[in-house]
Amino acid sequence: MKAIIPVAGAGTKLRPHTYTQPKALIPLAGKTILSIIIDQLVDAGVTEFILVVGYLGDKIQDYAKAHYPNLNIVIIQQNERRGLGHAVYLCKEEVGGDEMIIILGDTICEYNVTDFLSIGGSVLGVKRVDDPRDFGVAETDEENNVTRLIEKPQIPKSNNALVGIYKVAESELLFDCLETLVSAETDTFEELNLTSALDCMVAKGTQFKAFKVSNWFDCGKKETLLESNATLLKKWGGDISDEHVFENTIIIPPVSIAQGCSIKNAIIGPNVSIGEKSIIEYSIVKDSIVGSFSKLYDVVLNDSLIGCDTEIKGETRTLNIGDNTEIDLG
Repeated sequence: MKAIIPVAGAGTKLRPHTYTQPKALIPLAGKTILSIIIDQLVDAGVTEFILVVGYLGDKIQDYAKAHYPNLNIVIIQQNERRGLGHAVYLCKEEVGGDEMIIILGDTICEYNVTDFLSIGGSVLGVKRVDDPRDFGVAETDEENNVTRLIEKPQIPKSNNALVGIYKVAESELLFDCLETLVSAETDTFEELNLTSALDCMVAKGTQFKAFKVSNWFDCGKKETLLESNATLLKKWGGDISDEHVFENTIIIPPVSIAQGCSIKNAIIGPNVSIGEKSIIEYSIVKDSIVGSFSKLYDVVLNDSLIGCDTEIKGETRTLNIGDNTEIDLG
């Protein structure tokens, strides 16, 4: 079993943060989006990974080497932004006909990974949504067998949205279908679409089972990222590193505070994640994510996403601040 995680996207909806930080490395509930995905798979016994990188790919590679030195991780560069199908297509030689699981680099779901992987044959993760027109959609029969897959249908016949988790037993057939799309230069929505290739597999006789995930966390934009951070903190209970300095500070759980933080004369929480070695003084922070090595002085932050190496001084604001920024609100 090989795990493909495409993390080459530019993350335009999370700018300015993604100008300097890959979306997969955005902090979330004390971890990163990428680490949550990898940890779920490692816990289920997966040890071979293929990371498809592009924009800021060196940061992804450095992170993987530093945090997962014992895993077999191969890095593949996607120089052209031609979509998810193209990212998977680049992995053909590394997969070599093995069974594989594909998980999008911004997809965090709550599901039993072991149960998902133990299902025989090919499996697609789905979640019922109110409006599936912005997603890939799986049409199924009464036994949860997938009968058709379509990307962003204008008139959906199913509410089962594809959540970005795919187990493919017939990997050679998938690459054949992708090759057909590449040869025909068939780009759905101006990119090589994985959903189209999977539907090609269905048409050629592959039986996919639809696997319903319990929860699907949206990490694509600031508002939903903060909501996901709060939900995961409540679910996991937060975490406060033993390596910190707190002085005259009130902590309202759940919060996640990384190692080396200095917090004085402050109120932190609820639903706050703070990266390592950040300094916060005379401030109130709630429902927010603060990156590593940041400095906050005399501010009140609500519903804010603050990048790394950022310094803020001033008063109450709702902010969306990228890395390497200095702001004086005084």
